[in-house]
Amino acid sequence: MILLNKVVLSSYGFDAGISLMFYQNLVSVVVVMALKLFGLVSTEKLTWKLIKVWIPVNIIFIGMLVTGMYSLKYINIAMVTILKNLTNILTAIGELYIFKKRQNRKVWTAMLMMIISALTSGITDLSFDAVGYTWQIFNCILTASYSLTLRRVMDTAKQTTRSGSLNEVTMVLLNNALSLPLAIFLIIVFKEWEYVYTVDVVRLPMFWVVATASGLLGLSISFTSMWFLNQTGPTTYSLVGSLNKIPISIAGLLLFNVSLSMSNLFSILFGLFAGVLFARAKMS
Repeated sequence: MILLNKVVLSSYGFDAGISLMFYQNLVSVVVVMALKLFGLVSTEKLTWKLIKVWIPVNIIFIGMLVTGMYSLKYINIAMVTILKNLTNILTAIGELYIFKKRQNRKVWTAMLMMIISALTSGITDLSFDAVGYTWQIFNCILTASYSLTLRRVMDTAKQTTRSGSLNEVTMVLLNNALSLPLAIFLIIVFKEWEYVYTVDVVRLPMFWVVATASGLLGLSISFTSMWFLNQTGPTTYSLVGSLNKIPISIAGLLLFNVSLSMSNLFSILFGLFAGVLFARAKMS
């Protein structure tokens, strides 16, 4: 997903992250509704009561997607994955203060290593961009807020449904469907519609193929992530997520010919190792 978004924003020179997010979420809604129409999936009825409960989560969700899009415009994928380690730190701190969940020494050691990696990677980044780093820091804050808020809202949301439950398909539909009106509002406010209307890249068929593929992939990630989390647990999910950063970073470095110094490469590898160590510490 990160790789495809980077292709759309960088390789095609598409400078409208909110519009891309809108299209991806629209693809997700259309696919879910089509699957529901053919009886392949089932969803809870989207009542106003359920929507009101879910809106805070959705606003954070939109902010998370938008900041992620904009950070990819300015910094390379390897640095994005390393900086995303900060999300684990913010989530752990949030769990400590909100849910009174304490972490062991190994977890705090791994988080200290993540901080060191993020700082050294930024200092040695040959393509350092303050704007991109700012967007990514906001993305980390919103991603951590999303996971912490979602845990609280899910239980409340279940009480507003007829069945008393809330399946993965309904949550995916809620996130994507509720994001569309706000995305349209943001597109108008930031005048992205003027850019999209005039830019030549939107007339290329391959652009729409890649953009649609990113939307379908985003939908698949949402489904599989929620299913995997329910079938295993947060610790296993966290470990797989940490290991997933390794091939993403390597692919990003190779595909986009990122200029690296030895110190920056070492910092990135150190950060990936810290992510794996963090997940193992959480499992113990």
